[in-house]
Amino acid sequence: MLQHQTLRRRLTGAVMAGGIGVLLAMASAAPSAAMTPDQEAVAKRIIEELQPSTLSKDEQMKELEWFVKAAEPYKGMEINVVSETITTHEYESKTLARLFSELTGIRLKHDLIQEGDVIEKLQTQMQSGRNVYDAYVNDSDLIGTHVRYGQAVALSDFMAGEGKDVTLPTLDIKDFIGTSFTTGPDGKLYQLPDQQFANLYWFRADWFARPDLKEKFKAKYGYDLGVPQNWSAYEDIADFFTNDVKEIDGTRVYGHMDYGKKDPSLGWRFTDAWLSMAGAGDKGLPNGKPVDEWGIRVEGCRPAGASVKRGGDTNGPASVYALTKYIDWLKKYAPPEASGMTFSESGPVPAQGNVAQQIFWYTAFTADMTKPGLPVVNADGTPKWRMAPSPHGPYWEEGMKLGYQDVGSWTLLKSTPLERRKAAWLYAQFTVSKTASLKKTLVGLTPIRESDIKSEPMSAAAPKLGGLVEFYRSPARVSWSPTGTNVPDYPKLAPLWWQNIAEAVTGERSPQQAMDNLATQMEQVMARMERAKIGGDCAPQLNKEEDAKVWFDKPGAPKAKLDNEKPKGETIAYDDLLKAWKEGRAR
Repeated sequence: MLQHQTLRRRLTGAVMAGGIGVLLAMASAAPSAAMTPDQEAVAKRIIEELQPSTLSKDEQMKELEWFVKAAEPYKGMEINVVSETITTHEYESKTLARLFSELTGIRLKHDLIQEGDVIEKLQTQMQSGRNVYDAYVNDSDLIGTHVRYGQAVALSDFMAGEGKDVTLPTLDIKDFIGTSFTTGPDGKLYQLPDQQFANLYWFRADWFARPDLKEKFKAKYGYDLGVPQNWSAYEDIADFFTNDVKEIDGTRVYGHMDYGKKDPSLGWRFTDAWLSMAGAGDKGLPNGKPVDEWGIRVEGCRPAGASVKRGGDTNGPASVYALTKYIDWLKKYAPPEASGMTFSESGPVPAQGNVAQQIFWYTAFTADMTKPGLPVVNADGTPKWRMAPSPHGPYWEEGMKLGYQDVGSWTLLKSTPLERRKAAWLYAQFTVSKTASLKKTLVGLTPIRESDIKSEPMSAAAPKLGGLVEFYRSPARVSWSPTGTNVPDYPKLAPLWWQNIAEAVTGERSPQQAMDNLATQMEQVMARMERAKIGGDCAPQLNKEEDAKVWFDKPGAPKAKLDNEKPKGETIAYDDLLKAWKEGRAR
């Protein structure tokens, strides 16, 4: 037993040393006390349920044996965790939580609530110090908040220190594709990715392939009907299907889909990188530097402003252009009911078969888009639609992010008592372990591990997933990223977006007025943080206001208004796009 403990310490040390990855071969060499016959029977049943896996069944058994032994001090505890309601987390809540409890004796309760409610619960615990949940699957959009407020546990420190004895030797952090999004400016890992999905372009490949529509489109616009590369082409295609095609197989069709109801989800529509798709912000991956996709400028790691007068881009020409196009397209090319819909209400609409394309579509809907019998699914189960990189606006430049990627990540708070935190950490690792992750990926289609993406089962599933596998195997995927560290207080700043955007949608204010108000209100929040010195060396420090021209004359964001915001449309054939990906090119 002593030999086993020594090797486990060596393994955990290796986890923290070279980027936190550990070879399975090392783990398989670790001797350990055998499980009881009952535990072994449970483990074997779990292994059968968690197929396929990138591990052999023997390797899965070794991981499960580690969980049994590591969980012994916490047997009988009742642990509560929470996440938003998406297919992946439903699978965790209904299946993985049950399997974990049966294996370890820890009674695990995994609640599912709306994303906004998750943030509210998290904020309540951060402000009160009262333990509301033992762990959260919290979007990495809050990474800037966690770094500055000091309430989240730095997992790098935890895995090497207090949580060393409950950190899975085969966790293999290097295998996760999203850790650059969950790492702070200090180089520490604050959150562990649990699921990922991107917002991509979605289109009816069967309609785009029709010779009669292709001929008609080219005759009108002078270029081929295909995957739009810029917003000009997207707008032309939206107009074409809405006003020229109008009807396919007896169904009224539309060239665009969106949502516009005054609701918190309207904010996600914009904070999820809509401005950067248009070209707001600076070059840089995963986020623009020094100006990010929210329009917030940082000097070093200190937020310095959101308005153009302080060097930000929240109310700059690119941002105002983005909001203007959003409103125009919603009113001109989307189904009439779209303006009264929320995010969740609009999500299923393209699957109903009357939408030609959607510029901003979350791949989290992939599982729901592939169900047999849908108007957008062929009889053999292959989709009539495809997903591709979203087109970019005229302010966009090579080297800028192209869109948003949601990275729901396990987050531990310091206010959670240590023993409860350690027990919850065991469950968090179970849900992302190589034993479970491939099966979970195939159920929810929100991949987190390189090994899962490259696996044979994913290759076999690819023809029915409309480009999801090809996208995640491509170099293009790095151009989609979550909100970054420039945003100093996500819970306070995010609600300002939908409240101001809604006024532009209803016509109460112009797009410019709405973005001016948003920039001002964000700076008021940052000014309060500056006075309170929240964030230490990374606390906000606002620039003095200057004439906008001073900033327009400098390189990068904010950029002055373009004389022509609608250059000629550009498209690409979908097969050419796939070829580029297979050859290792992003474009």
